[in-house]
Amino acid sequence: MNPRIQTLQKHIEPIRQTILHHPSYSSIKSLDDLQVFMQHHVYAVWDFMSLLKTLQNQLTCTQVPWYPVGDANTRYLINEIVIGEESDVDQTGVRMSHFELYLNAMQQCGADTKGIHQFIHTLQNSRDLEKAFIAADTPEAARQFVRFTFEIIQSQQPHLVAAVFTFGREDLIPGMFMQLIEDLHQRIPTQIGNFKYYLDRHIEVDGDHHSHLALEMTTRLCGEDDSKWESATHACNKALEMRNALWNGVLEGLKQAHTKPIFS
Repeated sequence: MNPRIQTLQKHIEPIRQTILHHPSYSSIKSLDDLQVFMQHHVYAVWDFMSLLKTLQNQLTCTQVPWYPVGDANTRYLINEIVIGEESDVDQTGVRMSHFELYLNAMQQCGADTKGIHQFIHTLQNSRDLEKAFIAADTPEAARQFVRFTFEIIQSQQPHLVAAVFTFGREDLIPGMFMQLIEDLHQRIPTQIGNFKYYLDRHIEVDGDHHSHLALEMTTRLCGEDDSKWESATHACNKALEMRNALWNGVLEGLKQAHTKPIFS
């Protein structure tokens, strides 16, 4: 492995371990708990796609007239990832994005999807994140998470977007969480099946094939530029801090749900 990649990974390992051992995972004990988790996490699934398409826009030609942009190997890497993320298959072979897979999982388990649908509808019409947050009543931790993502996107620096995409969003599903979902699936398979499939697919495709492609893409974009590696490391660390804050928001949401009176 590239020694600069190893240095970056060493730098972010403490916050990565904090996320992998976050108490929010063990707090998910029921279908209601999973619903709270998904109603927060869906915003991270959505803005992952925005990071992805930003890279495709920056590293390839997505307009007419077409002309060659950048390095052909880098174009291949991002286009290969886009195919898998934007047009994967569900359990029955129907083509859809991973975000749409997640929405199907939310609907199956009874999680409220009105918020994320309202968010997207408002954003499409206003192009204003803050208006969309308000219209959707987006949880505050999810708002902060998405705001940071779009700070990275708006930086117009492909190496930062690629680094956050690679190290801030992949390889963050601990075995403990997978076991919790497996246990829920054993108890209520008809309500958890789509979510379990989404996670399995994420690990199979994103955590294996795509992670190798993303590592190579980040390495190519940072090259031998010390300043790029330094800024990429800082951005990755911040991205992981924001993920930790999102999980803190999930944990707070679970606590609030557990303390709600039965009658009001």
